[in-house]
Amino acid sequence: MQNFKYQIFTSVIEEQIKSGVLTSGDRLPSVREIKEKYQLSITSVQNGYDYLVMKGWVENRPRSGFFVTIKTSENIPEDLPKLSSTVRNLEFDKKVKLTSKSNKSFEQISFNTAAPTDLLVPQKLILRKMQEVIRKKGSSILRYYPVNGSEILRNKIALRATKFGCKINAEHLIITDGALQALYIALASVAQSGDVIAVESPCVFSVLEVISNLKLKIIEVPVHYKTGFDIDFFKDILTENNIRAVVVTPNFHNPTGILMSDEAKKEIASIAKNNKIPIIENDIYGDLYFDGERPSTICNFDTEGWVMTYSSFSKTLAPGIRLGWLNAGRFFEQAERIKFSLGRSVAPIFQELMIQLLDENSYDRHLRFFRKQLEIQCVELLNALPEYCYFHRPHGGYSIWGRLPKEVNMPDFYTFCESQKIAFTPGDTFSYTDAYSHHFRIIFADKITSESIVRLKIIGEKVQSILDENL
Repeated sequence: MQNFKYQIFTSVIEEQIKSGVLTSGDRLPSVREIKEKYQLSITSVQNGYDYLVMKGWVENRPRSGFFVTIKTSENIPEDLPKLSSTVRNLEFDKKVKLTSKSNKSFEQISFNTAAPTDLLVPQKLILRKMQEVIRKKGSSILRYYPVNGSEILRNKIALRATKFGCKINAEHLIITDGALQALYIALASVAQSGDVIAVESPCVFSVLEVISNLKLKIIEVPVHYKTGFDIDFFKDILTENNIRAVVVTPNFHNPTGILMSDEAKKEIASIAKNNKIPIIENDIYGDLYFDGERPSTICNFDTEGWVMTYSSFSKTLAPGIRLGWLNAGRFFEQAERIKFSLGRSVAPIFQELMIQLLDENSYDRHLRFFRKQLEIQCVELLNALPEYCYFHRPHGGYSIWGRLPKEVNMPDFYTFCESQKIAFTPGDTFSYTDAYSHHFRIIFADKITSESIVRLKIIGEKVQSILDENL
């Protein structure tokens, strides 16, 4: 599987900068010195330094070499929308129309589809392994598999989770037809029509749609740029409402991209235990971290089975691989019955494919390349976006959450974007309030081209002209 050769030295330099060994202004080794030390080609070394320059860690001074440049702190806004603790009955018609419009099909540069595109899908690997599965398994993949999925696959998923400190009982795992089915099963296992669910706000619209279809009510819990999920707000609503469950995405939250701290994850797990409230944890982006180690989950800190974690391989491998999983914990029996009612078995060929990819470590080798490509595209996109607007810098996942000044007429903004054949997802689709009318989500899972950069800059110039007119 393809990897970036320059990572052998760029990772060392990045770590030295983060730890303070290298400080702003320090001169870095020359291209030739790096070449000789790490036995790399001149091209690989140059690509590595270009990568560090792009990320903002390093600057290239002509005729002098490469020097460390310490980035200034992000100016993270504090004045986020205030949400009430009102229980809401969900009416999804308005949101369906908005999301359908955002997925309108025409020749455009799409920044609104949260799925890997052909650029990132390892097509040759997947097709080759599928052929091997068919030859090896023959007609057995045409039969029903167990309702909760292949025992071998469940064991491999549980074993892999232990690598980042998450203890999952394979007997409590259910293989699902993607992440949304896992969410549906989890919610239906712990709540009935009319019950109140706490959800993060903003919240990805597909989650809101599942909640709506189950005829549940919600209270939106704000997600702050600095701290993420507002735990104090969550504590307050627990004293005033009979909350049946909470749905939360701690790792690279969609749409904001925020990563919750381990301290916050531990506190949420403690609240769930003390109040006997199920946590439904979406870990679909947990494998897509850019730096360091794979982040922990809330499940890591769960001691009594109150956390139901779900994920999927659709976001990390290919959107057509409809295979997810749910760690149902103490709610396994209810979840298994619901899974049976939704369809006996997930496609055996997908289960056997994942068994082979996990067994050979092909999946993790793919992820190393996948994560680095996502990071590069994220940085390229952020560098092209206007500095006078706020865009949250993620450290994993797919999403950049943007906010435009209040002087910008958003319907006019989206109309202009459409004229430039650029598609974003409106912030209104991520809440049942109007709190995010000046926000929008940008997805960087597709190839960033010179053409897309030009069009983004044209849009930025348009917004600047609007702001100048309002001075």
